[in-house]
Amino acid sequence: PGLRMNIGVSCDHRVVDGAVAASFLAEVKKLIEQPALMLV
Repeated sequence: PGLRMNIGVSCDHRVVDGAVAASFLAEVKKLIEQPALMLV
């Protein structure tokens, strides 16, 4: 098995939609897995 890291986010659902938070975490995951994308 590879290395693993748990990432969580807390948000107030009265202000932030859960889909937005999920999209944010997906983007963070992509950048962690492919750090060269941060240079673009």
